[in-house]
Amino acid sequence: MDKIAIIGAGLIGRAWAMVFARAGHPVALHDVDPKALATNLAAIDAGLADLSSAGLLDEPPATVRRRISAAASVEEALRGAAYVQENVRETLDAKREIFAVLDRLAAPDCILASSTSTIPASAFTEKLAGRARCLVVHPVNPPHLVPLVELAPAPWTSAGTVERTRAIQTAIGQVPILVRKEIQGFVLNRLQAALLNEALALYADGYASAEDIDKCVRDGLGLRWSFMGPFETIDLNAPGGVTDYAARYGKVLHELVSTQRPRDWAADVVRKLEAERRQILAADDLGARERWRDRRLMALAAHKNQQERK
Repeated sequence: MDKIAIIGAGLIGRAWAMVFARAGHPVALHDVDPKALATNLAAIDAGLADLSSAGLLDEPPATVRRRISAAASVEEALRGAAYVQENVRETLDAKREIFAVLDRLAAPDCILASSTSTIPASAFTEKLAGRARCLVVHPVNPPHLVPLVELAPAPWTSAGTVERTRAIQTAIGQVPILVRKEIQGFVLNRLQAALLNEALALYADGYASAEDIDKCVRDGLGLRWSFMGPFETIDLNAPGGVTDYAARYGKVLHELVSTQRPRDWAADVVRKLEAERRQILAADDLGARERWRDRRLMALAAHKNQQERK
């Protein structure tokens, strides 16, 4: 299996390390902060144990963990690597700085991928000699539990780089999609932003409580969306498929969305929302609830895996 270099050992970096290692790849994990690296290596131990308990590892956790090593420098991490997944802080300057280093040090055929969730690849790779091997590979948090990844190439990213990246991501069990041309926020975040914008508007204008809006997704839309997307949903929601759905509901949907507009995250609305959420979940319990979320995601992933084998 090809060696993988993970640059940046935070929440996303450590999750990527588990994704690649459980698929059989040797992984070199580097972070400029040695303390952060040690902390996240310990978190990987706990994460692998949880994955094993959920039936999401095909090998003992210790076997997978042995494939992950700490790299003291970027040079050490890149030595012999065929693919790099970068996870440094989310600023344009930081991306430009690290990609200049990666392009200078990595082998010529090594793919350089960024986990950025907001910055297009063209913004930090244009002046690189090896820009054709650079692209965004945007995961969903946490990537070891939510498999979707967005492949978002720059205009100069080679077709070969995109196809190799797609093959790698598919082989390690992720679900890659191709963002065919650059757009702010890629695809997933734009879909999420549209829903959040309307949720905020409904809450701010007093149509429903925060908890009831959450229920609409959790106990309504989300049940279908956990195994099918919006276009398949409408294809099945009218006897004659998409064309029939459009004939029945297209006009009213157009009228509905014409009443929607972008909403500011006004301070008074955020304070009200924060207060309502803290009545439901105390601030001290956020960490425990995050762990609960991850366990529920593991259970859902295990269920989906079982269903796909049938």
